[in-house]
Amino acid sequence: MNKSGKIGVLLVNLGTPDSTATGDVRKYLREFLMDGRVIDIPYVNRWMLINFIIAPFRAPKSAHEYRKLWTDRGSPLLFHTEDLKDRLIEKLDAKQYKVAIAMRYQTPSIEAGLEELRKAHVTKIIVLPLFPQYASASTGSVQDKVMEIARGWQIIPDISFISNFIEHPLFLEAWAERGRAMLDGKEYDKILFSYHGLPERQILKGSVDGYCQLGACCNKYGAKNHYCYRAQCFQTTRLICEKLGIPEDKAVNCFQSRLGKDPWVKPYTDEVITELSAQGVKKVLAFSPAFVADCLETTVEVAGEYRDKFLELGGEEWDLVPSLNSENTWVECVKAMVLEHSGTN
Repeated sequence: MNKSGKIGVLLVNLGTPDSTATGDVRKYLREFLMDGRVIDIPYVNRWMLINFIIAPFRAPKSAHEYRKLWTDRGSPLLFHTEDLKDRLIEKLDAKQYKVAIAMRYQTPSIEAGLEELRKAHVTKIIVLPLFPQYASASTGSVQDKVMEIARGWQIIPDISFISNFIEHPLFLEAWAERGRAMLDGKEYDKILFSYHGLPERQILKGSVDGYCQLGACCNKYGAKNHYCYRAQCFQTTRLICEKLGIPEDKAVNCFQSRLGKDPWVKPYTDEVITELSAQGVKKVLAFSPAFVADCLETTVEVAGEYRDKFLELGGEEWDLVPSLNSENTWVECVKAMVLEHSGTN
């Protein structure tokens, strides 16, 4: 046991509207998109874009999309994160660990999660942003917010961050288990890996020594592109395919959910679907390994919109591998990362 006091664990996911009401969705979009790490343009330009164009016009459509996935328990992103927390608590020593959850945007806030840990008098805090691949707009934003809040405390405990975990063996095994269940007794023409997109400029901003070319440089993963989001996605695909024995020429990488007219990382998922159809591909199994909990991007976008597009173009079968949610191997992975970072493993 840690003799100096409890260790706090803060699990942070992206966030979700409080309800499917248009007003709540608009409030969520404003907080999310006003983050300077998400839309990295000057503040005044960002404020005008979000408040005069995106939030007013996008909120009603987004509210309609959220209604497609909302359940009696509310937002899947939130309740899957709550379930993950509950299952993690069962696996950790309650005398040594205090676990809290937060959303980067909306409820429960990072401030509330940190305050819960502070009131428990923890002497160390491990922050786990639930984004497998590091990006400034996701993991970086969580780190930024945590430091902004903690610097106002009189006593700041030791705080450590888990920045990415794409190579963690239990993370890979958790996805492999999900994949095996879908592949059992079935044959697919292509295995598609669809990741959330980012503007190309954000990738280039983080390039080490001008290494990033947004092309074949992502086919190898090393020190120069360890924090390149696109390279991390490609590495995630390679490692999952190795676990499942999927040949390299059968896997396809792509990026979804782009916003605006600026170039985002390529290839785009919707364009890849058109290309696959033109090649005569009839059966596709899709993974979304940027998301550890099922959410709008997986349930509505990949399993709904992209499936419909593929079938309209002549495809016969489109299946989505469910996210990790609170499956046992994923919970064991989170537990292992916590123990590794607490120095008790």
